[in-house]
Amino acid sequence: MHTVWKGAISFGLVHVPVKMFSATEDKDISMRLIHKRCGSPIAYVRQCKTCEVDVEWEDIAKGYEYEKGRFVLFEKEELDQLGSDGNKTIKIVDFVDLHEIDPIYFQKTYYLSPDQAGGNAYNLLLEAMKQSGRIGIAHISIRSKSSLAAIRVMDNCLAMETIFYPDEIRPISQVPGLPDKVEVNDKELSMAAMLIDQLTTPFEPEQYKDDYRARLMDLIGKKIAGEEVHVAPEQQRTNVVDLMAALQASLEAVKPAGGDEDKSGKAKPAAKKKTARKKAE
Repeated sequence: MHTVWKGAISFGLVHVPVKMFSATEDKDISMRLIHKRCGSPIAYVRQCKTCEVDVEWEDIAKGYEYEKGRFVLFEKEELDQLGSDGNKTIKIVDFVDLHEIDPIYFQKTYYLSPDQAGGNAYNLLLEAMKQSGRIGIAHISIRSKSSLAAIRVMDNCLAMETIFYPDEIRPISQVPGLPDKVEVNDKELSMAAMLIDQLTTPFEPEQYKDDYRARLMDLIGKKIAGEEVHVAPEQQRTNVVDLMAALQASLEAVKPAGGDEDKSGKAKPAAKKKTARKKAE
């Protein structure tokens, strides 16, 4: 793994030197923009519209537009100095229970490993957090961006997840079209609850695959091999949906074979989603 950051975790007077590694990787298939006429990739240039010249990186500063067309400029050193106190320290300020944090706050996950002679302090923090069952809330600055972070234990590794500040979360009240009062049909609600029960299973992430990426890679392989590709036209969909029929069909799709109803005619909840799926298939 490539080290993306080096510094230390601090809690109280304890200082834990650590290295940081990205815990996730983007598997999206990258596409280039190509000029159809000649097949060449399109290049992006940094150009000044006023001077009509290409601009090198050393001639570029960052600017904040406080009025239309008016900027205050900052050199890289000025911005680096603002975060100098926290640039190399993950400062834990509180310990909380993980369930108290809504998933909307989480951004990106990193693994932290002990650095230099920090093994003992790393193990101490790791074991103390394991026994407490709590996670640490910390301040960190990565690439000149200040962020909150959650430090937690994953197996025998400390993991850090950057999290949004509260004022970065948009309020639900801004979402258009939400109902003032939720009203549902009792029979439909009962069937929906049965469907949820049928599909309930322990979370096993390895069973979920990126089908779009697999199809795209297959299509890329065919194009490379020079095969003619035919894409079936998408069937026209109607906007009118029979909710009861959709719920009933969904229940039938996950209902175990051989009957799974009690005397009242209600479907018994499935113990595991996998069993229901296999029998339905």
